[in-house]
Amino acid sequence: MSALFFTLAFAVALATVLVLRMMLVTRQIRHVAKHRGAVPPDFVGAVSLAAHQKAADYTIARQRFDLLTAAWSAMVLVGWTLLGGLDALNVSLREVLQPRWGELAYEVGLIAAVSAIGGLLDLPFEAWRTFKLEQRFGFNRSTPALWWRDQLVQSLVGMVIGLPLAALVLWLMASMGALWWLWAFAALAAFILLMQGLYPTVIAPLFNKFTPLDDPELKRRVEGLMQRCGFRAQGFYVMDGSRRSAHANAYFTGFGPVKRVVFFDTLLKRLTPSEVEAVLAHELGHFHHRHVQQRMVTMLSLWLGTLALIGWLMDQPNFYLGLGVVPNMVAPNHAVALLLMMMVGPVFSFLLGPLMSAASRRHEYQADAYAGQQSNRGDLASALVKLFDDNASTLTPDPLYVRFYYSHPPASERLAALGLRR
Repeated sequence: MSALFFTLAFAVALATVLVLRMMLVTRQIRHVAKHRGAVPPDFVGAVSLAAHQKAADYTIARQRFDLLTAAWSAMVLVGWTLLGGLDALNVSLREVLQPRWGELAYEVGLIAAVSAIGGLLDLPFEAWRTFKLEQRFGFNRSTPALWWRDQLVQSLVGMVIGLPLAALVLWLMASMGALWWLWAFAALAAFILLMQGLYPTVIAPLFNKFTPLDDPELKRRVEGLMQRCGFRAQGFYVMDGSRRSAHANAYFTGFGPVKRVVFFDTLLKRLTPSEVEAVLAHELGHFHHRHVQQRMVTMLSLWLGTLALIGWLMDQPNFYLGLGVVPNMVAPNHAVALLLMMMVGPVFSFLLGPLMSAASRRHEYQADAYAGQQSNRGDLASALVKLFDDNASTLTPDPLYVRFYYSHPPASERLAALGLRR
């Protein structure tokens, strides 16, 4: 395949994705705006007109912001690739790091530099999202000091975890021959399993405070639910989500002896104990149906295919040339190959999104059905309505947009599936 083939394939794919995203977002904005004036019949009496209109305005504002970030991301991607940004950085770091520190240090340094620059380029948008968009609709609770602390901790955690992992993969690429990608896949799979244990006990506490649940009635309810469902947890915890956001959630995390149930404090303030029990039953439904394992198998399968593809592309000089990088003809280009795939891979895999979203929505229906069996369906329905209301989730999304992007079914469809359409 010629370099021109790779250039044209990338350019056409990127343009197609951009046009498709703009079309979908425009449809969503128009559909939500069209139905802003009246609460859907299923929710009359449960959701006020003011709350419905706030959700519409919040959705429209987020979609417009997404259009801006999509355009910016596309420009940055073109800058890294076709305009030579990655090539220039690669040449500079190779000249500085490789002679003094060796091949592996230079490759890890290149990945670290690209990650750092990408993070800095995205930083203004993250700040705008938090302090303008979320603030405008009353969701942001974070202070500038806390926000900057989070950015610093995230960067440090990313370095401590990501750079050794990158070094391991690069070493495997250089040392394990043509089937390096199988060894790399095994390393990444082991890493994912390790993180399942480390995240709830080591990483999450770096960002939030977790205190044992001390509500006697709620604790009795959730313990009874866990016993009925045949699940055991290391403990029940309340997370101080209100320090950063007014959004509410609950989740069941970890595996083995470190499994724990976590409730956002914002969730406990809004829902009754019976509604919290129903929300937890929904989360347990995901574990009952092994959704976590299914999603992990899907993700690992995609990683395996991606690594195998990199294994082929890394030996094709035109792959690099077509994406704006002059490859080193006397030394490996492992880090460049990984970075190019990380950059352009999401463009070519965009159409997998609807398939992943459809699978996720199917899982949500199954978890809702399980919750309806293990708790009160009415409590689950009222909890869902409150969460949609509190999180300003639109009740009138565009159907096509839903099929592409929604990992959870719209509120009306969830209530209908529960047999509790209002």
